[in-house]
Amino acid sequence: MIKISKLASAIALSAIVASSSLLADTVKIGVQAPITGKYANEGQGIEQFVKLIVKEKNEQGGLLGKKIEVVTCDDEAKAQKAAVCAKKLVNAGVFAVIGSYTSGATEAAQTTYYRNKVLQTSDGTSDSLIKRKYWTFFRNSFPNSAQSDFTADYFVNVKKYKKIVVLSDYSSYSEGLGDATEKSIKKIGGNVIFRGKIKSGTQNFTAMLTKIKAMKPDVIYYSGYYTDGGLLRSQQKQLGIDADFVGGDSNDNPDFLKLAGSAAEGTVLINFPTPDILPYKEAKKYLTAYEDTYNMKPPSIWAVVNADGLRAIMHGVEETKSFDTKKISDYLHTLKDFPGITGPVTFREDGERIGAKFMVYKIQKDGSYKVME
Repeated sequence: MIKISKLASAIALSAIVASSSLLADTVKIGVQAPITGKYANEGQGIEQFVKLIVKEKNEQGGLLGKKIEVVTCDDEAKAQKAAVCAKKLVNAGVFAVIGSYTSGATEAAQTTYYRNKVLQTSDGTSDSLIKRKYWTFFRNSFPNSAQSDFTADYFVNVKKYKKIVVLSDYSSYSEGLGDATEKSIKKIGGNVIFRGKIKSGTQNFTAMLTKIKAMKPDVIYYSGYYTDGGLLRSQQKQLGIDADFVGGDSNDNPDFLKLAGSAAEGTVLINFPTPDILPYKEAKKYLTAYEDTYNMKPPSIWAVVNADGLRAIMHGVEETKSFDTKKISDYLHTLKDFPGITGPVTFREDGERIGAKFMVYKIQKDGSYKVME
């Protein structure tokens, strides 16, 4: 009996050592995104691109010799679930998190990651994401304030609209972008005749649009998400409102076309350069790899900028030769012109990505985009 007991103990000890060795050879990266819900195609695109980048790195020998494991948590783009995801990913032992897609879900998780010294990079564009000055947070896209200035210049100086309507929903991202755009337009002498807000998910916006119709605007600008933007555009055309329709960056999604139907034609979108026209060698490489792997294109630019956020963090690990998140953060705060898929990645001291570039697209009858500006 004693011999058997010693043997069992030895086996158990060997298992513990083997397990510890395995853990030591693995590092975890989290994905917090809306894998289900109304923004599911965006969240799935983010997860897929992250896994593509991780697969490549693992095939190259891993990150500092460690195999990368991706741990995903579905926040459904809801603040409450995002807070839960943050705790789950921290408990899972991730050292960095990619996400979330929406500013509201990103902000709801920020403090948990900060308190636990977990790096976070997100495409959320709300200016408020930077205000807390968490050293753990980096924006892989560009803020509302940069987009609003571009939009205002296009409306006032290029299109010379005289009567502008600005609409948003009540989310931190959409409301922030709507407010910033109104402010930017007025700053350069433009005329915002109405600033309205809709409840996301309402489906029927006839009452709001009827009110707007009486104002005879030159343009209706919507700063919310594609799930409502497509319906707004469709119902605008049904009501015979003769005004241009311009959507902010989060209207740039294939489902906008589905929801708007034939009314999508003529819609103008303002966003970063679309993935297929990015002029960088990294873009061609990774977009081809994405299509070869998943038999589809990324749903939008958001999956791509999140991939750049991950690549920047991995670069920080390799340059510092460390998984110490403070050391990585200190390095990233000085990062300049890292060759990203979406262009050079440079971070300010507060984690803000700088060097924003926007483009104007008009949706054609066949659903394709024509670059206007």
